Amino acid sequence: MCPVCNGKACSNTIPGPGAKGIGDVAIRNYDMWKEIRVNMDVISDIDEPDTETDLFGYNLRLPLIAGPVGAVNLHYGDKYNDEEYNLKLIKACHDAGIVAMTGDGTDEDVMRSACEVIKSFGGQGIPTVKPWDIDTLKNKLGLIKDSGSRAFAMDIDAAGLPFLKGRIPPAGHKTVEDLREIASLGEKPFIIKGIMTPKSAEKAVSAGAKAIVVSNHGGRVLDQCPATAEVLPEIVDAVGGKCKVLVDGGIRDGLDIFKALAVGADAVLMARPFVNAIYQGGEQAAIEMVAKFATELKDAMSMCGAKRIKDIDKSMIRIK
Repeated sequence: MCPVCNGKACSNTIPGPGAKGIGDVAIRNYDMWKEIRVNMDVISDIDEPDTETDLFGYNLRLPLIAGPVGAVNLHYGDKYNDEEYNLKLIKACHDAGIVAMTGDGTDEDVMRSACEVIKSFGGQGIPTVKPWDIDTLKNKLGLIKDSGSRAFAMDIDAAGLPFLKGRIPPAGHKTVEDLREIASLGEKPFIIKGIMTPKSAEKAVSAGAKAIVVSNHGGRVLDQCPATAEVLPEIVDAVGGKCKVLVDGGIRDGLDIFKALAVGADAVLMARPFVNAIYQGGEQAAIEMVAKFATELKDAMSMCGAKRIKDIDKSMIRIK
């Protein structure tokens, strides 16, 4: 395993965990969080900050969601298939006190098995669908409804994944009207993942999204995008308060989580760290990783004067 998951060793390796084209977007995602510095203020009475938060009825130990990952045996090796990975991910996140988004695949059994696992854990999981054609989506949305999940998501930027090009079932771009229909068919809060501009965020809100994920898919769908940390402030300014704003991309520790919340995000997603943990040490490794992030987040809150998650604000960071 890489000592730090920063996109450098895997640059331009698809299939694989790396980014598309010259491969610098995953690297930039990681680097830009490190450009944000934190403002220390220890004149307070804060001994034990409270990191808990609520999102769509999920009570989270900290504002962290495990991001969806698909085609794991194609990209990460044959130790697990998608069904096996989703099962381990859901169980680990449940035991760690957070929630996971599950991945999707061209094989319908991937979504079916993920929804069955989510149902077995009382709806503790968020199914994520690819931007398939409407007939395929209707079938998968039926599985999602039965899962008991409190929300569902679509990674709309998956339309740019090279290995989905020309595949059956077809996946591709969606209009505002398409997304509005999907939101209505889903009958539960709709999360649109893959937003990188204020204009796109406004479209998502008008389509009925209750949350967006500021994400460039880890650099895997379009070369030479900006980092998510670069565009998050303007997107929060555009739609913050109109919907929940989540963010992913290069977030690797509790301090990064703190920075994202200070910029204005409601919660963060991490995907590759969970893949690395589960492939290396199974469910227990993922549970211990979440505990580490919670400790790091508490430390940042204590040292910067935030007693609760809602106390974290822009005054606690310095952006170039």
